[in-house]
Amino acid sequence: MPVEHEFILGGQKSGKSRRAEQRAVDWLAEAPATRRAVLIATAQAHDDEMQERIVRHQADRALRVPAMRTVEEPVELARAIVTQSSPDTLVVVDCLTLWLTNLLMPLRCEAARPVTRTPAAHAAMLLVALREARGPVVLVGNEIGLGVIPLGRETRAFVDALGRMNQDVAAACGRVTLMAAGLPLTLKAPAA
Repeated sequence: MPVEHEFILGGQKSGKSRRAEQRAVDWLAEAPATRRAVLIATAQAHDDEMQERIVRHQADRALRVPAMRTVEEPVELARAIVTQSSPDTLVVVDCLTLWLTNLLMPLRCEAARPVTRTPAAHAAMLLVALREARGPVVLVGNEIGLGVIPLGRETRAFVDALGRMNQDVAAACGRVTLMAAGLPLTLKAPAA
């Protein structure tokens, strides 16, 4: 039986991360002595506000899912998924949108991780990693294509790339959940 993955997407502050954390809580509760959960965090703190945001998220997550370990990986996401995946481990990726931002719009500073492959190559590797994952993966991402067409070539290219990636990830997952106002809407579910 193939491993089931879930893609949780929605707007900013829609409840995506909390939903993914709840999936981890439920996973761990089913077999607390043998199951593990790991979060792959893709955010990078390039300014004070983002650093504060990351610290706040870490503290909140530690209260909600104290048994979940965190691995930071802003660029080599496919490798991190394969490395962390096992039948007894739920991998949560938060979030694909920041990961794509790291690939398409890398900051030019000493703290930035270098991007050595094209974003399309990274996205293809992500899909392979999902197929090869030995345990369940829950991916969090933003749905940003519902509003007006953005001004600026780079912004439109980002929205297009994110939309394509979201479609590919949704196709690779057995469950897809859209979050709005903290409420889940099932877009795709495994056949009963």
